Amino acid sequence: MDSKPKRRYQKVAKEKSDGATYTPQLLADFVATQIINAGIVPDNDILNIFDPAIGDGQLLDSLLERIPQKANQTIHVYGYDTNLEAINNATATLSRKHPNAVLHLQHEDFLSHVLECYETSSQTSLFGQNSLLKYDIIIANPPYVRTQILGADRAKILAREFGLEGRIDLYYAFIIGMAKVLKPKGVAGIIVSNRFMTTKSGGSARKAILDGFNLMKVWDFGDTKLFEAAVLPAVLLAHGSNGAVHYEPVFTSIYQCTEKPEVQAANPIEALTTDGIVGLDDGRAFKVQHGTLDSGPMHDSVWRIATTTNDAWLDTVKAHTWKMFGDVGKIRVGVKTTADKVFIRSDWEAATGGHIPELLRPLITHHVARSFRALPPKKDTKILYPHEVVNGNRRCIDITRHPNSEKYLLEHKTALEGRKYVIEAGRKWYEIWVPQDPAAWNYPKLVFRDISEKPTFWVDDSGGVVNGDCYWLVVEGKNTDLVWLAAAVANSTFIESFYDYSFNNKLYAGRRRFITQYVEKFPLPAHDTPLSTEIIALAKRIHEEIDTADATGLVKQLNAMVWQAFGLVEEVTG
Repeated sequence: MDSKPKRRYQKVAKEKSDGATYTPQLLADFVATQIINAGIVPDNDILNIFDPAIGDGQLLDSLLERIPQKANQTIHVYGYDTNLEAINNATATLSRKHPNAVLHLQHEDFLSHVLECYETSSQTSLFGQNSLLKYDIIIANPPYVRTQILGADRAKILAREFGLEGRIDLYYAFIIGMAKVLKPKGVAGIIVSNRFMTTKSGGSARKAILDGFNLMKVWDFGDTKLFEAAVLPAVLLAHGSNGAVHYEPVFTSIYQCTEKPEVQAANPIEALTTDGIVGLDDGRAFKVQHGTLDSGPMHDSVWRIATTTNDAWLDTVKAHTWKMFGDVGKIRVGVKTTADKVFIRSDWEAATGGHIPELLRPLITHHVARSFRALPPKKDTKILYPHEVVNGNRRCIDITRHPNSEKYLLEHKTALEGRKYVIEAGRKWYEIWVPQDPAAWNYPKLVFRDISEKPTFWVDDSGGVVNGDCYWLVVEGKNTDLVWLAAAVANSTFIESFYDYSFNNKLYAGRRRFITQYVEKFPLPAHDTPLSTEIIALAKRIHEEIDTADATGLVKQLNAMVWQAFGLVEEVTG
């Protein structure tokens, strides 16, 4: 294996050794305790435990502190890390605190063993058939870094050999590797980023976990800030895949909320022993839920917490759902020029000496985001958009028919031709890389931003082009009433609850991610009922009166109507 991928991975390990993702003791103690509480630590003469990414050794230390001392049992501790200083520090700490443990800590890369196995079919690698060592206990906090750092070739090997798809993360490979080296009746406690549970790109990781382990419990620690780094962690507790009947995994989640606490706890770990709204000593409040894992109909389906209350709520919504957003139109991300400084400006008149290009269109960005109707833009930003649709086919406009546009683009030809990928794709040098559908801009469309605490969807009828920092939806058949119905649902307090029950992919400060895979599953009530007719009319009125004193009351009225449309009574929180 060449040194370049290893050096890149060592850079990640160094970042980890600097404290970015080292495991805090509170969480390490929790994982170790859960492993021991699983009650399956064997009585064999030799107990093999393993951490594939040792870091400072905190996880192994917490585990060794809790393993019951048994006569005539020798504990062998195995581990890898690519950072030599980390290995030396962990060895010193563990030797001092646990002198009876036999240490096998190596300055090696667990992932390199995986790659070596599949690149060379080596029989002496970690997974070699003749030297395969399996472990009774695995405790791990693998790095959360996408495999681009390994180089495209290694990433492709990883994806091909492990059946991974999309934007795979380094820890996906660690999970699969750990499944291979865990004894059938062994137990693993693994800390992961929680994003894999609810994103499309995490599908291969979800499948790998369900295929490779007998999953027992899942804890989603959400925005508890257990890590100093911006990591939203989850913990998995699993047996080896021993052919036994699989458990119905228990699922616990904890997320910050604004409701008044019912009980107090010292920290997020202690809060897990309760159910409901818990206040912490630092003043924060969290909602703790206990249920089971709903992993969906397919092995790569999104994971969610299932409780009797949540499931009954979603069943009611389903019974009142006519279609989903994705059924009435395609959700797209906005345009990507890959040369914004050329195509996008707010000073067109000055930049062209008054010879303003003919192909300018208004540009819609997240800076004007507001529910129902966009904010007035602070700058008159426009995009030079050289695309059109003729006879149903998208094509690049002949700029010789638009002299001002041609003159401006020619002035920037060198920069635009520098986008070699555009030329290599058989495109004209002055094209926008991702122009989307030129014919759709003139129709009323629902526009929304990616990340926000509250849903922020607005109807645009300006004919503007949506920038790549927003998403947009045009209803098939151009039924404008459905756009308004979608706006009413998408901006409601109902959709906040629907999102949390269905996906619960929250970032810090309660911010939600409104991306295609979630929004396309938003429900719509039947559009031709008297109630929906009222909802549509009220959404249009709010759009017109958003800046008036009446707007707040109208939005409150609309919220209640949307809840009613789905057979529910509005939940009031805060």
